[in-house]
Amino acid sequence: MSGSGTRYADWIAVDWGTSHLRAWAMRDGAPTAEATSDRGMGRLGSADFEPALLDLVEPWLEQDRTTVVACGMVGSRQGWAEAPYAQVPARPSSDRLTRPATHDMRLSVHILPGLKQDSPADVMRGEETQIAGYLTANPDFDGVVCLPGTHTKWAQVSAGEVVSFRTFMTGEIFSLLARQSVLRHSIGDGWDDAAFAEAVDQTISRPETLATRLFSIRAEALLHDSGPASARARLSGTLIGAELAGSRPYWLGQRIVLIGEAGLSAHYARALSLQGLDAQVIDATDATLAGLTAAWRMLEEALT
Repeated sequence: MSGSGTRYADWIAVDWGTSHLRAWAMRDGAPTAEATSDRGMGRLGSADFEPALLDLVEPWLEQDRTTVVACGMVGSRQGWAEAPYAQVPARPSSDRLTRPATHDMRLSVHILPGLKQDSPADVMRGEETQIAGYLTANPDFDGVVCLPGTHTKWAQVSAGEVVSFRTFMTGEIFSLLARQSVLRHSIGDGWDDAAFAEAVDQTISRPETLATRLFSIRAEALLHDSGPASARARLSGTLIGAELAGSRPYWLGQRIVLIGEAGLSAHYARALSLQGLDAQVIDATDATLAGLTAAWRMLEEALT
C-alpha cells in the first residue's frame, strides 16, 4: 500500500477470458501492477468469480470502494453476470455496463457488453474493447481490424462504429489438428517461412482443396522427411490462407490493422504481405488497456 493518503490504484482493469484472468492496478492513466491467473470463465461457477478476482486484486484495494472495469467472457451467459450484446452497427465502447452484486463492499465491478450480428449470426466479447482502444488514438480510422486468436475476428470499422464482423475458428482448428489429428505425428517446434508462404499462396488461390492439402502435410513428412518445423508452418499457412480466402471481402483494398499477440500477428502480417497488403500491427495488451481506460473514463463522467 502507498502512504501519505495516495491510493495504490485509482481503479482496476480486468480482461477475463475463457481460460485466463488478467488484472492491472491503474493509477494516473497507467498500470502500476499486474496479476494473472488461470481461473478463466470456463473453470468457474457463478459463486466463484468474486473470490477469484479478490485473490488477485486484494492487495490493491483500499477501505472504500474501488471501481473495477472488466471485459471478455466474464460478461457471457455463463459468466459472473450477463452483459447483453450491443447490435452492430455500434460503437465498440459502451456506457451500458452491467454491475454484478458483490459481497465485498470494497468492490464496484462493471462489465462491458460484447457485440452481436444477427445475419450472418456472429458474436464477440473482449475484442470490441481492443477495437475501442485502438480508436481512442485513431478516431478517424476507416478500414478493417483483424484480431488474430483462437477465434479470429475481422471487423469493418467506419465513423467510429463496428459496421459488421466475421469470426474464423482458425486458431482452434490449428490446435485441434496439431494435437489430436494424424498431423500430430508430423508437427513440432520451429518455423519454416518458405513453407508457410507456399501454403498461404496455394490455399488462398484454391481454398476448396483445404482438406487434401492438410493430409499432404502428413504425406510430405512420411515420404520426403519435410521436418516438424516445415509441417507446423505449412499447417498454419494452409489454415490462414483458407481464412484469407473467406475474408477477402473484408480486406481487399482496405486499410488493415492487426491487434493480437506478437507472434501470431506476425504470421497474419506476412500472409497479407504476400497479397501486397501492408498491415499495421498493434499489441493486444496495449489495445485492451486503452479500451478499458476509455470505458472507465466514460463511467467516471456518468457518475459525476
